[in-house]
Amino acid sequence: MAKQKQKINKRLIVVSNRLPIVISKENDQWGIQPGSGGLITALTPILKENKSLWVGWPGTGGKAPIRKLLDQFGSEQGYKLVGIPLSQQEIERYYWGFSNGTLWPLLHDLLGYCKFNLEDWQTYVAVNKKFARAIKKLNRENDIIWVHDYQLSMVGHFLKKLKVRQPLAYFHHIPFPSLDLLRRLPWKTEYTKALLAFDLLGFQTLRDRRNFVNTVTSLISEASILQRQRNFTLIKYGERIIQARNLPISIDFNEFNNAAHSPEVQDAAWYLHENLHERQLMLGIDRLDYTKGIPERFLAFELALEKYPELKQKISLLQVVVPSRTLDPYYQKLKEQLEQMTGRINARFGDAGWIPIHYIFRSLDNTQLIAHYRTSEIAFITPLRDGMNLVAKEYCACSVENNGVLILSEFAGAADQLGEKALLVNPYDIEKTADTIYQAFTMPLEERQQRMRWLRNQIQRNDVHQWLRYFMRALDGVDSNTDFS
Repeated sequence: MAKQKQKINKRLIVVSNRLPIVISKENDQWGIQPGSGGLITALTPILKENKSLWVGWPGTGGKAPIRKLLDQFGSEQGYKLVGIPLSQQEIERYYWGFSNGTLWPLLHDLLGYCKFNLEDWQTYVAVNKKFARAIKKLNRENDIIWVHDYQLSMVGHFLKKLKVRQPLAYFHHIPFPSLDLLRRLPWKTEYTKALLAFDLLGFQTLRDRRNFVNTVTSLISEASILQRQRNFTLIKYGERIIQARNLPISIDFNEFNNAAHSPEVQDAAWYLHENLHERQLMLGIDRLDYTKGIPERFLAFELALEKYPELKQKISLLQVVVPSRTLDPYYQKLKEQLEQMTGRINARFGDAGWIPIHYIFRSLDNTQLIAHYRTSEIAFITPLRDGMNLVAKEYCACSVENNGVLILSEFAGAADQLGEKALLVNPYDIEKTADTIYQAFTMPLEERQQRMRWLRNQIQRNDVHQWLRYFMRALDGVDSNTDFS
C-alpha cells in the first residue's frame, strides 16, 4: 500500500550548499534540469504545495543566465529556487578548502587527509553568514527553515544573530566524529556552539547523536543534558532547549522497485548478465572518494581469488567509480591507484574469456544503474566510514527477484538498520572480508531470498517519506526559545 506523503501548512525554506538542479549548455543553449535523490523526491511535494523555497549555490559561474534559468525552473516545478552566488575565492576556500579539505575527512575519521588553514575557516564563516543574510531577506513569519549538512553548520548561529525567531532545523548527512577526533579542529568550540543555535538537529545514527552530545557537554560548560531517550536527547543551553535526534535517511523504495520492474531495466539487466556467461556479478558503485574503501575492496577480492581457487572464472567484480573532485591531488592519486590495482589483479588472475575486475570510471544513466542493481548477485559496499550509504538501500530495493546478497561495511550508517541480514565486514580486515565474499558466493538460494526479503521489507517500511514524517513530527514539538545574547 502506498504511503501517504507528508503534508504541512507552512512555507518551507530548504537550505543546502548546492541547489537541486543541473545547469548545462548544449548546442549553445543553456538548460536546467531537476536533480535526483531521495531528499529531493521526498521534499518536492511539500515544496510545491506551499510555494516553498530552496536556497543554495547554483553550482556554475557567471556565464550562464542564472536568474532566467531559476525562474524557468520555478514556473515548471512549482517552487522557487534562490541562488547564492559564490566568488571563485569563496568556492576555493569555503567549499574545497574548509568543507572538503577539513570537515569532510575529519568527520569521516580520516585525520591524515585533513588540512587546517585559518583563511579557509574564515571564508567558511563568511559564506555561512552570507547564506544567513539571504535567508533573512526571504524569511516570513511562520516559515520553516531547514538547513542541510556540514557545509552550512553555522547558518543557524547567524540567523539567531539576525533575530530570526522561527525554530531552526538542521540535518547532518555525514558522520559526526568522536570528541577525540573533533578536538583536533582548532575552531572546535566555535563550530560546536554554532550547531547549538539550531533548535532541532538530526543525525543519521545513534552513534552520531551520542558523539555530538558528548562533544557538546565536554566542550561547552554552559550546556547540560536535560533528558535522554532512545531516539533523542534534550540539551539545555542557556535559556534554550535543543533537541538532538537520530533520524536515518532513506530512499523512495517504490520508485526504485517499480523502475526495476520496467521493461527497459529488464532488457538492460538481461543484456548485462548475458555478457557474463552465467558468472555471479559482484557490484561496487561509489563516487571517487578516499572514504569509500575501494582499494581495500580490491585487496579483499584479490585475496578471495587466492584463498578460494573455485571462485576463478565464476565471479567478476564490476566496480563503477563516478568521477568526483578530479582536480584534487588526493583524488587523482586514488584514481591512479585503482587503475594500477585493476591492471595488476587482472594480469595475475585473468584468463581467456574472464576478467576478474571490470573497472568503469563514469556515471551510469538511471536505467543502467538500476539494471546493474537488479542483475548483480552480490553488492560489495565497504566504505571506511559513511553517514548512511544509500547505495546499499537502492541495491536492495532493486533486487526484485530476492536473490541478492548485501556485503556491507559495519562503518556505514546503513549497517545499523540492515546489519541483521546483511553480511557485515570491517573493510580494514582484508582476510575476513575475503572470507565473506566466499560466503556470499556460496550462499544457498533459500538463505539469499530469506535475507533479501527481510532487507527489502525493512527499507520499504522505513523509506524516505517515513523519514520526512518523523522529522516534521519532531519539528512540530520544537520551541525556538530564542536567546539573542
